[in-house]
Amino acid sequence: MRSMILGLALGLCVAPLAGAEEAKEPLKTEIPAEVLAGTPPDVLALLFPELEPLPEGKPADFLVPKGTVNLALNKKVTASDTRPLIGKLEFITDGRKSGDEDAYVELAPMIQWVQIDLEQPSEIYAVYLWHYFREARGYHDVVVQVSDDAEFKAGVQTVYSNDQDNSLKLGIGKSRPYIETFRGKLIDAKGVTARYVRVYSNGNTANDLNHYIEVEVFGKPVKK
Repeated sequence: MRSMILGLALGLCVAPLAGAEEAKEPLKTEIPAEVLAGTPPDVLALLFPELEPLPEGKPADFLVPKGTVNLALNKKVTASDTRPLIGKLEFITDGRKSGDEDAYVELAPMIQWVQIDLEQPSEIYAVYLWHYFREARGYHDVVVQVSDDAEFKAGVQTVYSNDQDNSLKLGIGKSRPYIETFRGKLIDAKGVTARYVRVYSNGNTANDLNHYIEVEVFGKPVKK
């Protein structure tokens, strides 16, 4: 009986260690210099009160498991618009987040998407977006989905959506549209597992075109 009680006690002591959380650290990425050649963010906030308020002060650290990296860097990008009006699709994952006029991609009007192939199933903790920040604007119907299916016909999971009226027919989003700034948009992907990341947009508050400077996908490849 004493040995049984001792065994149970040891089991209770060991269990919390087996379920201990993975060590974490702040997500690190380069924030580009501010370049503002048009409408300031505070003016846009007054014109479009439905947009998410601009963050105040320094944002809190976003914690990710140690060893997390930008899996999207230099990975292949495809898009619904195969012939961008400005720039090249590879700009979206080249690591360059400058506000210069030759650093962004411009896609055709209305609903468009870009897709990144991470090359293998990965645990995704965060997606960082920079659409365009030379002029403050908000992009319509921004949706981020992931899947292991390159055609996004099966196993699709939505990790972010501000499509509040279901314009894209992908479901009603719970997030508010936000104002683009040089700080980008950090999206919590909550460790979802997938190989492909697809980002939708549907024009913006300035025009019907769609733009991307950079998309970063932070995570780790799934251990085989």
